[in-house]
Amino acid sequence: MSNLERIESVKAGYLGGMAFTVAYVLILAINYSTWDVYVADVIGLGVKVAISFISGFLFAVTYRYIIRTDQNGHLKDGAVLAFGLVRGLVPVEMSSDLFHHLGQLTILGIESIICFIVARFCLEFAFEKGWIKLFS
Repeated sequence: MSNLERIESVKAGYLGGMAFTVAYVLILAINYSTWDVYVADVIGLGVKVAISFISGFLFAVTYRYIIRTDQNGHLKDGAVLAFGLVRGLVPVEMSSDLFHHLGQLTILGIESIICFIVARFCLEFAFEKGWIKLFS
């Protein structure tokens, strides 16, 4: 793998991380305004935002390698769904009463998928414009 490929991967990762984080912060803002949740722990919020950037970064780098020059829509959708489900299902393992929190867990899964979709569309736009090159 050449250094140019690594640079393109970092560019994709940064774009994906930023896109995911912006979508995640917007969803957090909607949740906090809708559910009257108060942000008491600034460090906890910072950790959540940092984790969202890392999630988006890793998704984007992997997405670039997954799709290469393939125009298979199922492959692109599958990558988003796989990452979204993995991130969205983590709280299921942490929940002691799955059925009591099923609605909340469903919302978390949908939020994750939405954030990855936003990152995907930003990456696709950058690929089309030639700002980031597909993996060859």
